[in-house]
Parts: sequence; C-alpha cells; structure tokens
Amino acid sequence: MRVLVASAPLIGHVFPLLPLALALRDAGHDVLVATAADGLAAARSGLPVRDVAPAFDFGRIARGVMLRHPLVARAELAGTAGTRGAALLFGQVNDELADGMVALAQEWSPDLVVYEPFAVAGALAAARVGVPAVRHENSLFDGRELVRVTTERLTGALRRHRVATIPPPAAAIAVAPPSVATQDGWPLRYDSYAGGGELPDWLREPGDRPRVLVSRSTVAGPGGAGPMRAVVAAADRVDAEFVLVRPNGRLSRSALPANVRTVDWIPLAAALPASAALVHHGGAGSVLGALVAGVPQLATVGPGDRRFNATLAANRGAGIAAPARGITAETLSRLVTDAELAAAAVKVSREIAAMPPPAELVARIESLG
Repeated sequence: MRVLVASAPLIGHVFPLLPLALALRDAGHDVLVATAADGLAAARSGLPVRDVAPAFDFGRIARGVMLRHPLVARAELAGTAGTRGAALLFGQVNDELADGMVALAQEWSPDLVVYEPFAVAGALAAARVGVPAVRHENSLFDGRELVRVTTERLTGALRRHRVATIPPPAAAIAVAPPSVATQDGWPLRYDSYAGGGELPDWLREPGDRPRVLVSRSTVAGPGGAGPMRAVVAAADRVDAEFVLVRPNGRLSRSALPANVRTVDWIPLAAALPASAALVHHGGAGSVLGALVAGVPQLATVGPGDRRFNATLAANRGAGIAAPARGITAETLSRLVTDAELAAAAVKVSREIAAMPPPAELVARIESLG
C-alpha cells in the first residue's frame, strides 16, 4: 500500500505518528509524511517527508488568532479555553495545509491516509481522492471532538476542493491509557520518535541521588520555557539531582546549583527509566512519556492543553499538577519521595505495556486499503 501520514506542522504532533509509520514501512509499504515547518523534522526518522505548505508560519497564525479573538486568547493562555482556541488556531492551520495536502494526494495517489486530529487537511485530502482515512490520536483529548471543532472552521477549504463534508474515519487509533483518558478506536501502545540526540552514559544508570529530568516545550511561545527557572530556584534545597534538557541559552549560561546539570537534545524516553521523576511543561507527549516509563511527574498547568493534561495526570494519582510559580522545594521533594505517586505511575506503565505495539496494528490497517 501507499500510506500518506498527515500531521500538523509541529514536532509534538508528528513524532508520535512515526512509530506506526515506521512499522508500516518495515512491513513493506510505501509511507510518505505530509506536514510543514517544524514538522519536517520527521525526516530524521528516515521516512520521506513532503512540505505541503512551504510558507507556513505557526507564530504568524497564532498571533493573528490572538489579536482577532482577545477573550479566547486570554482563556487560552490560562488553559481554560477548552477547544475554542484550538478550533480557531488549527482551523486556520488546516486551511493553509489543505491545498498542498490535496495536491500531494492527487499526485502521489495513496491507498490510505493516516491523519492526526489537528491535521484534518489529511482527511480532506483522503475524501477528495476517494480513499479511506484513519484517525491516529497523539494527545489525551478525544480526537472526535478535536476533528469536529477544527472541521467547523474549514468551510473555505472544503468549498475550494468540492468536498461536501469530511466522512467519519474508516478506523481510529487510541493511545491514551483508559485509566487516564477515554478515547475511541483501536488501542495502540503510546510511543514517539525520539528525534535524535545521543544519551550520555551517565544518564543510562541511576545516580547516587534521585535524578529528576526537567524538560520544556518544543514550541516557542507563552509558557514555552516551562518550569526550568522555578526548579533551579528551589533545587539546592532538595536531595536530588536535576538535569535540564535543552535549557534556553540564558539559563544554560547562568550559574547553577551544584545539583543541577544541563544536556542538549536527548532521547528522553531512553533517559527516563534511570530517572526518579520528570518535571515538564504539561504537553501531552511529556505526560504520556512519563506514564510509559512509570515515573512520577510534575506537570505545570499553563496555556493551551497543558492545564488539561496536567490535571489528568494528577487525577490519576501519577503526578502533581502545579503552576511553574508554585514549584517549591517541598513540591520537588514530594515528587521523589511520595510512594503513592510512584506506585500509581508504575501501575499506568503496566497498563500501557499491555496495549498492542505498532507492529500489531499493521494487519488491521492493511485490511482497510
């Protein structure tokens, strides 16, 4: 089969699609990833990638949405907008992806399109060329709702390409562990392409003290720096080692406490098993990555979906949800000493491990083509 994999132009959206894409390639299928801008980093995986929107600028779209809809923007920055901000933002994103996505589908003639909920342009392209589409979840939301609200903002693109409506997918793939969030579709064990980078030897084994990884978002913008400064401010009062992953230039050049180290891009999933906890910005990939590894997490509540994601982890008992300014030495100490947090994280990890890996879904996908 020829399988077109469609993603929004963001690393955090496309990388979780790549394990299944690679499994399809390894099974002998032709796979092409369609995205733009930052999403083109998918080429690091060895898969062919096509830029369907060469002039795409996510920051320009986000700024425009915020200026036109200030009340929604304010709620989005607080993480309380629900899907309102996402609909406005990704409606515009998909309008700009749609023409290139349809043109690629017409040129390449896929037998099947796999798309993530914020890449409805992929479903539009599938409908335009008359092939089945599969919705592949890559977050903790219900993808059906994300597709619905995004499609409502896509009337212009539907009209341009003479598609009356986007039909339901031929199948859906769910990655959220059921005890954390409910999603519709075939279950798939969550995984994400690591994106390159080397893991230093000292991160492969536990250290003398509990090791806490501290990461930030791959998307620039409000809250993008995440909790790093707050962690650094409290670190010297915590009996743990803290490792800042990809800190910004100013922070990496500043004087840091003796128990704080820095590293560049690393395969985070490979570092987590030897770590005691993860502190992060609240992105879905980070929440799921910590759950896969079975380590407690501190997820900061913030813009977009971050409050939602952090709350899910906290409600499951596998993590702490807190604003960056609320991170204290006491919070960080609890993160590495609370046995109940650790036990809940391990339990969810086992739940995820029982879900089918990508290779086991290949035959089901082949049946659709």
